[in-house]
Amino acid sequence: MTKVISEVVIFDFNTGTQSTLIKVNSRIEAPNWMPSNDALVVNGGGALFRVPLDAPKLVRVDTGSLQALNNDHGVSPDGELFALTNRNYDVGAQIFTMPVAGGEPELISQGGSYWHGWSPDGQTLAYTARRDGIFDIHTIPAEGGQEVRLTFGFDHCDGPDCTARGNWMWFSGEREGEVAVWRIPAEGGAPERMTDDERVNWFPHPSPDGRSVLYLAYPPGTEGHPEDLEVELRVMPQEGGRAETLVKLLGGQGTINVPCWSPDGQKFAFVRYAHSG
Repeated sequence: MTKVISEVVIFDFNTGTQSTLIKVNSRIEAPNWMPSNDALVVNGGGALFRVPLDAPKLVRVDTGSLQALNNDHGVSPDGELFALTNRNYDVGAQIFTMPVAGGEPELISQGGSYWHGWSPDGQTLAYTARRDGIFDIHTIPAEGGQEVRLTFGFDHCDGPDCTARGNWMWFSGEREGEVAVWRIPAEGGAPERMTDDERVNWFPHPSPDGRSVLYLAYPPGTEGHPEDLEVELRVMPQEGGRAETLVKLLGGQGTINVPCWSPDGQKFAFVRYAHSG
């Protein structure tokens, strides 16, 4: 029987090197970096885990009634709240917030919603949501309320993430069969296409220092964002320009679905996969 091996890796921009934080014989996904700079957060098997940087191991987080979490999770800028996406088989995925210190999750969104970003002031959540059969980018107050749709005219949108200044929202957008990295003013407006190549580009993440955008590049012709393909992690300037390949790996779904930069923007975390047996 084939077993999945997950390796959480940290890439250091200062040295250009990669270091393995933890390797486990199960599928874990989507590392977030805690604002306190002392741990990462990952998911696996419907659960959420902390991985302390000084003593790496999977430490399960008590998420109360939420036991079907996926890889769309993150931490508020002040480090006080988790944003969690939980699969509800009656109404579809829903977004919740929950105190990092522990407590009962609070429902924020209606069904068909998948969290991906937090505004730098902590007041707004960004997510993709299926409404009228189409996934578009939406925002909603962090305490809940009326959602606002930002994107129009796409076949599919996913993975919104805010810049450190809060002025742009980067995302993946599909039009006429091409998936590219785009950005749009955070308050809404005309989107700008930021990549133009043969690759299928997903999950852009602007760095906290305002310099770079990290994203996942799939092989040409890839449909969706599947797991276990030969993919690349690329970085480009936030003002736009030539992209550079940093890492080639077996990955895809689960590698960098959510914000994964260190607080100072000098490192990022990702997951690579292997199989044994």
